Amino acid sequence: MAKHEVRSPIPGTFYRKPAPDQPVFKEIGDTVAKGDTIGLVEVMKTFHEIKADADGTITGFPIDDAEPVMAGQTIAELG
Repeated sequence: MAKHEVRSPIPGTFYRKPAPDQPVFKEIGDTVAKGDTIGLVEVMKTFHEIKADADGTITGFPIDDAEPVMAGQTIAELG
């Protein structure tokens, strides 16, 4: 299966968890379906869900939790 990149639609801070004391939305190796939430991008205290835009298996997160992200930057890789 070809590699697919899920990109952030907006600039902000990327979070892999819904809250600091909760588990990550998805781990590397997890299967995702189009529409599954894989993370959040926070902009000015507003959180935007980032959803998978294709079916696949998460093969990597090129950006770490709580790191700044630019619009169009890859936040998850699907295989």
